[in-house]
Amino acid sequence: MSTTKPVHAQNTEFGVEDGELLVGGVPLTRLALRVGRTPFYAYDRARLTGRVAQVRAHLPAAVRLHYSVKANPMPALVQHMASLVDGLDVASAGELRTALDTGFDPAHVSFAGPGKTDAELTQAIAAGVVLNAESPGEIERAARIADTIGIAPRLVLRVNPDFELKGSGMRMGGGAKPFGIDAEQVPDCLRRLEALGIALQGLHIFSGSQSLKADAIADSHARSVDLALQLAGEARQPLPGLYLGAGFGIPYFPGEQPLDLAPIGANLAQCLERVERGLPGTRVSVESGRYLVGEAGVYVARVVDRKVSRGQVFLVTDGGLHHHLAASGNFGQVIRKNYPAAIGNRMAAAERETVSVVGPLCTPLDVLAERMELAQAEDGDLVVVFQSGAYGLSASPTAFLGHPAPPEVLV
Repeated sequence: MSTTKPVHAQNTEFGVEDGELLVGGVPLTRLALRVGRTPFYAYDRARLTGRVAQVRAHLPAAVRLHYSVKANPMPALVQHMASLVDGLDVASAGELRTALDTGFDPAHVSFAGPGKTDAELTQAIAAGVVLNAESPGEIERAARIADTIGIAPRLVLRVNPDFELKGSGMRMGGGAKPFGIDAEQVPDCLRRLEALGIALQGLHIFSGSQSLKADAIADSHARSVDLALQLAGEARQPLPGLYLGAGFGIPYFPGEQPLDLAPIGANLAQCLERVERGLPGTRVSVESGRYLVGEAGVYVARVVDRKVSRGQVFLVTDGGLHHHLAASGNFGQVIRKNYPAAIGNRMAAAERETVSVVGPLCTPLDVLAERMELAQAEDGDLVVVFQSGAYGLSASPTAFLGHPAPPEVLV
């Protein structure tokens, strides 16, 4: 008899049928056959759609939602996200090509990141996308290139604020940073844009990411609006856009609670009113990556050897840190903690044991789960690592030790 029930992995729910995890409604062993080999990444299309709908339900209708492609640049996934959001944000020429291939309006594609080469600046200006200028020098180079090719650049000034997102996993603003133009330098840059005859497209203020604290995110948004209103007073031209980093985080580890979007949305409604009063005609956009896609993805590896070493059980799989560096604890963790995981074809198994899940690489760093309670597994079983939809494959050293890269599927 077939039964379906949810399995909880932090804030992610996937269905279970006859003891097997369902991804996109497909039983895991069947999905593995369909993919053709393990390891692989699988992204649940319905979960992506549902997450965007959830965010929109909490944001004021006038706030535009952008997807940050760096979270997951898989072309099919980006194509799907492009059908759901108002803008795409990229951080390289490669991501730019992926975004433009979706057919998305270039005017709603933005290109951020320090160290853009002249070739990348040229591509962005020629494509007509919005360039987030990260330094005074980048403004000068963009202006020179634009003059050479005869195409006006669409420049947004990325501002490095004098505050950071409290409690964030990654602090992108405050203090000395390679990202953006220090707030106190922005007035000079605004005057320089005017002298160059370049129309300002807006300000981008992004103070941090991966926060689970709604009050901290709300405070960051409010302070960003304060700063934008202050800086706009220095600009002698309209401010078409204000781009805010969302900072929305997802839970990965025991004890972490899902982010409450309600107070964030309520605060953004207040922020929007202030912008409408002080900067009429300015569009407010919120950029998010991890929150939109992170919980919709799983990484799947097959057990190739079950071994016991001095009383400890090891499940040796065909996947590891070369495919999923973050799950190994070597991407942003100071003290290693386990991502949520399961034996995906034994979800209903009663027999459980404490095991370590490791990969095939000749390094002790190749650990996907350390001393974790899982269903008792044998050779051939499928290990699933949840919360794998963001910063997974593209953030991993796939060339390490010469193993092939895993396929990715959107289900």
